[in-house]
Amino acid sequence: MTKSTVKREVQVVGNPDELSRRAAQEFVRLADEAIRVKGFFTVALSGGSTPRGLYLQLACDDYREQVSWPHVHLFWGDERCVPPEHPESNYRMACEALIHRVPIPKENIHRIPAEREDRARAAMEYEQTLKAFFHPDAGAFPRFDLILLGMGDDGHTASLFPFTSALDETSHLVLANYIEKLDVYRFTLTVSAINQAREVMFLISGASKAPVLREVLEGDYQPQRLPAQFIQPVNGRLLFIVDRMAAGKLRRI
Repeated sequence: MTKSTVKREVQVVGNPDELSRRAAQEFVRLADEAIRVKGFFTVALSGGSTPRGLYLQLACDDYREQVSWPHVHLFWGDERCVPPEHPESNYRMACEALIHRVPIPKENIHRIPAEREDRARAAMEYEQTLKAFFHPDAGAFPRFDLILLGMGDDGHTASLFPFTSALDETSHLVLANYIEKLDVYRFTLTVSAINQAREVMFLISGASKAPVLREVLEGDYQPQRLPAQFIQPVNGRLLFIVDRMAAGKLRRI
């Protein structure tokens, strides 16, 4: 994949609370559109404190009633290799901030079986879950309506870390990716799977993200070092919602 020709839209808001509200508005808009067109809405959730703010916003009175939750299907873009009740589980965080607060059916929750000891088998099972739900054509990838992503200070997104083997994967949807600097495995959607989404929405907050956000958006194309640069939806929208602290080093806004 070469340097992005995808049009990236960057929306800068004042602070994390505004970011959560703006992201919630976009979630509501996309959900309403998808449900009207095809009867359901599919979203891959992200972990982290910034997405958590979105989930809490969606569960509050201002937004909860605006989404037809029985028609929403939740998936995960990445997950730590921990049981679902573990404090570090992205699934657990989403349950506490959103799922337990809205009327979404249990059968609409499609979590990664991250507690399995056989990580490769767990990744394969989740890939089969995606294929069984989306029914993609042979050789094709599922098409999520929305994939939520954050970004680390090192430019990683989902659990696609710099110089890891998952960055080179082109056939699978899900991998257990070994991250040497953390000495852990994490489950992640692959670049190819993410790039099929109708919309990819990055949520980025805080001054610590400013240097890497500038590199990702305005620097040289070095996706092995800055995996967020790999995210280029094939036929979809790429949206960055960032607060002013994170946008502080951008030359062009």
